[in-house]
Amino acid sequence: MFRGANAVSLDAKGRLAMPSRYRDELDSRCNGQLIVTIDAVDPCLCVYPLDEWEQIEAKLRALPSLREENRRLQRLLIGNAVDLELDGSGRFLVPPRLREYAKLDKKAMLVGQLNKFQLWDEDAWNAVSAADLAAIQQPGAMPDELRDLIL
Repeated sequence: MFRGANAVSLDAKGRLAMPSRYRDELDSRCNGQLIVTIDAVDPCLCVYPLDEWEQIEAKLRALPSLREENRRLQRLLIGNAVDLELDGSGRFLVPPRLREYAKLDKKAMLVGQLNKFQLWDEDAWNAVSAADLAAIQQPGAMPDELRDLIL
């Protein structure tokens, strides 16, 4: 399980080091093999361990292909997916096209989302975090199923 928001830096080549606390799990689960694709809703990237991505692909493959919405989602997620592998130093290279999509420069945030990570530009992450916090604090903004969570 991946949790927490981690400040990371991209080098001049677009590589970033996976925080060390995640490396052992990624190595044991998928030999450091990752899939990076766009997030179809937010201006960030999704970083999946290969085993998690294979489950997503199976779900996408099962969608009826006659529906335009399904084909659109398949094109976006699968068409932008890139196979990556952690190198000996625990780094991976984010391709230029994906860096452009998420407006990634030097400072970024790698945010654990239980089964995957989101990779955000640091300023975009700070803005969306502040907006999310403000929105959820509004009266009636919390869905019923979340009110019962013990936090």
